[in-house]
Amino acid sequence: MTTRRDFIKRTTIAAALFPFSRFLKIKLPVKGTSGTKPIVLSTWSFGVPANAEAWKVLGSGGWALDAVEAGVKIPEGDPNVRSVGYGGLPDRDGHVTLDACIMDENANCGSVACIEHIKHPISVARLVMEKTVHIMLVGEGALMFALENGFQKENLLTPESEKIWKDWLNKSNYTPKDVNVNHDTIGMIALDSNGRLCGACTTSGLSWKIHGRVGDSPIIGAGLFVDGDVGAATATGIGEEVIRISGTHTVVEFMRQGYTPFEACKMTVERALKKRKYKRDDIQVGFLALNKDGEYGAYSIAKGFQYAVYSNEENNILKDSEYKQ
Repeated sequence: MTTRRDFIKRTTIAAALFPFSRFLKIKLPVKGTSGTKPIVLSTWSFGVPANAEAWKVLGSGGWALDAVEAGVKIPEGDPNVRSVGYGGLPDRDGHVTLDACIMDENANCGSVACIEHIKHPISVARLVMEKTVHIMLVGEGALMFALENGFQKENLLTPESEKIWKDWLNKSNYTPKDVNVNHDTIGMIALDSNGRLCGACTTSGLSWKIHGRVGDSPIIGAGLFVDGDVGAATATGIGEEVIRISGTHTVVEFMRQGYTPFEACKMTVERALKKRKYKRDDIQVGFLALNKDGEYGAYSIAKGFQYAVYSNEENNILKDSEYKQ
């Protein structure tokens, strides 16, 4: 039987704990949550076929690291995707330079930046992780490492992308609004049936960028971050703005404090906006996050950011992220 004294005691304790509730593992109503495993998520509409490829690994009980590598190789090799890999739009000098990184549940990671002539930079990034004591290789050194490990040198500038570049050369505009297009990264995060969280991120970066520019995608803690005890996050949009706030690391740290993936993404987007005071139409930054329990969420500054989900419960569907009003 509950006495009046017991009731007062319990309510007093609850009131005392309320200011610290965000640090407790409380199940709150969240947006975009599944809470299932295995599960894979990735950015943008090309994440749908990418997830389908990743699911071939996850659905058979495989490692999330193998899944994310296999998944992002689909848009990397698709010449019709203008912002990733083969067929990506070049820099202002006509060079297709690629960035990629990969990370597993134990904080092992590898990265390549500003690499040319290699169709699948994500696989080079994995070899950096597995075969060297380093985390990142760049430019000519990254290309040399890839060739030494059996990768083939290819021309990544397709006739279609070359035509778009030459048309751009007639005006050579490089204003913020021009930069805020054709920047769609494929970021993929997955949780396998054994509870292992892994992620991958790969892109050809901003079209018409200055040769040598590197965005957030190959930077651990910016374009991608994984903590196997907490969660994983990936980013899309203007990389410079993601780097300024160590975006994905920030998302994961918010989840560590007990926030949901959706809340963590939203708070990180708001931090990016506060730092730079952009108008919504001038910039796009979005985050996609997954926690160790299989719950996920996404948030972006501007409308239009979509992400794909594949699990036993949600069979490769495309969702719209929340965005800042």
